[in-house]
Amino acid sequence: MIVKEIPFTLKDGRNAWLRCGRDEDIPGLLEYLRRSAGETEFILRYPEECGKYTAEKEKEYIDMQNAADNRVMLVCLVEGKIAGNCEIFWSNNLKTKHRASVAIALLKEYWNQGIGTKMFETLIRIAEGNPDLIQIELEFIEGNTRARALYEKMGFRITGMLPDAIRLRDGTLLNEYSMVRKIRR
Repeated sequence: MIVKEIPFTLKDGRNAWLRCGRDEDIPGLLEYLRRSAGETEFILRYPEECGKYTAEKEKEYIDMQNAADNRVMLVCLVEGKIAGNCEIFWSNNLKTKHRASVAIALLKEYWNQGIGTKMFETLIRIAEGNPDLIQIELEFIEGNTRARALYEKMGFRITGMLPDAIRLRDGTLLNEYSMVRKIRR
């Protein structure tokens, strides 16, 4: 699904844009995926696992996202560089089309600039525009206190926990928490 480009200003005064991915974003997206995977343990891939992402596969993914009627992927551009991305998607199945899932990620250098909040405001607005949706769902990994604080600020509440869902290289096991935000219209 294509949504209109959203310009906004970062806390430090720089201009930023949220918009759907385009073919010209592919090199930046590939670099972003690799870099973001190495900046935190809270992304579900390591940098060396990013080799599976190719320009061809990214183009297919962007095209699929933009053509779908039940999903939106947005990239955040700051000074022409990919700072992060976010997605919302929902099922068209009768029993589950009332639920949407969201995900976001940002490069560390863009943390604390208001991008995460802007992404969530946008994803929530998209969800509110779909009369079938009544809740938005997400997951976060134990220890990701920054993400949890953002999600709670945006109205999400913990609804469950999956023990030992994530296993780090060093063998550390982390729980995964699920959160839900009811849609208010």
